[in-house]
Amino acid sequence: MAGRYPDLAGQGVLVTGGGSGIGAVLVEGFAAEGARVAFLDIAEAESRTLVSRLEGKVAHLPHYIRVDLRDIGALRAAVEEAATIVGGIRVLVNNAARDDRHEFETVEPDYWDENQAVNLRHLFFAAQAVAPHMRKGGGGAIVSFSSIAFLLNMGELPGYATAKAGIVGLTKSLAGRLGPDNIRVNAILPGMVLTERQKRLWIDEATIEGGIARQCLKRSLTAGDMVGPCLFLASEASAAITAQTLIVDGGML
Repeated sequence: MAGRYPDLAGQGVLVTGGGSGIGAVLVEGFAAEGARVAFLDIAEAESRTLVSRLEGKVAHLPHYIRVDLRDIGALRAAVEEAATIVGGIRVLVNNAARDDRHEFETVEPDYWDENQAVNLRHLFFAAQAVAPHMRKGGGGAIVSFSSIAFLLNMGELPGYATAKAGIVGLTKSLAGRLGPDNIRVNAILPGMVLTERQKRLWIDEATIEGGIARQCLKRSLTAGDMVGPCLFLASEASAAITAQTLIVDGGML
């Protein structure tokens, strides 16, 4: 895997939600390319386990910063800490999210606001915080993770679907605003990715079989399937690509 995108070697990369699931595999993928990676997560045990597992295996050991992304002040401070540690930020991967199911009839305003804080709000403020560092370095790339969930008419997670649709709008707007600073902004829309959390909470064998039946590719998607697309959009290989959404769903849509 290492060496596919040599321009990422030595570059500062910040990943939100990097302690487990797709985020952890992204942290490992960037580290394998020789990037200097910092990642933010509230889950301390999983995050420290990831760092320990990568010790001695990559040129630059990823740096973990514990932060609750709902706390924008703490997020801003974490971005500054990360920029100092990795020597500036060239790439931001807005990955953190939580796809909790919730009933339409029982959602209250506090839950709705909490859902948007977890799944949408921090993406804007992370981008706002890293932009000065990217400008200072002559440009950068922001890759935000949306989802095909908002395209599937899934009735069991309206708050999450709204946030994921919002990420597409945010991506388009930030691309327009930051393009003159040579900062590219794109989004990835994963399909049914079988993380441990998904298998533990939401996806059973029948769901997996049904999802694969709808895909062109007749296999389960893993977190590793998101690494290549993300590295591509973060690297100079996609230097003329911005304001775009890349669906990575095995051909479900």
